[in-house]
Amino acid sequence: MNTLTTVLLSALPFAAGWAVHVWWLRGCLNTARRDPLTGLRTRDGFTRRATALLKDPRAVVVLADVDKFKHINDTYGHAAGDALLKATADRLAHHVGRSGVAGRLGGDEFAAVLIDDHGTAADLLAVLHGVLARPVEGQDPAVRTTVSLGWVRAADFPADDLSGLLRRADESMYAAKQARAGTRRAGLGWLFATVTGRRAGRMGARTDAPAVGVVA
Repeated sequence: MNTLTTVLLSALPFAAGWAVHVWWLRGCLNTARRDPLTGLRTRDGFTRRATALLKDPRAVVVLADVDKFKHINDTYGHAAGDALLKATADRLAHHVGRSGVAGRLGGDEFAAVLIDDHGTAADLLAVLHGVLARPVEGQDPAVRTTVSLGWVRAADFPADDLSGLLRRADESMYAAKQARAGTRRAGLGWLFATVTGRRAGRMGARTDAPAVGVVA
């Protein structure tokens, strides 16, 4: 056995140990990118996958917010609130499908990127809005609410990255919530929130630019 072979053989245990360590680290990272309650991707995990999906011109960015969630928590308890969040996440992920991605950004706010193969995003999201409004099974009394959706076609704003598209979807979602419209698509106008507005806690001043778009 020559010297090189001896060195290589002696290095095998270290290489195997390093491979196991890398595998463990990847597992920890994947766990960290999953929300423990809903199983959806966290903001970081969602951002990575969504950014890749935006390379597809058919991509649609969606933001969803559970209506009156604090009232449900206060009235029925946190267990009911958790059940509602879990049901919302499951329904959203199922509707988005394997070709897209869904994530929980925090609290009662969810985001998704779906691939609109047939140009029917408005119809798909109208159906999703109805699905998300169904009562949560296994809760007594039955817990139900509505979910406001804002969405935008990435192709309509080719200069925007994911952050910009989420801002547009967010403003459209907020407009839908205020109008009780269910869903709203971002148009070519903007509806800006100030730094003390919705993004900072949904209270405070707002600055309205030209109309946000069309109800879809």
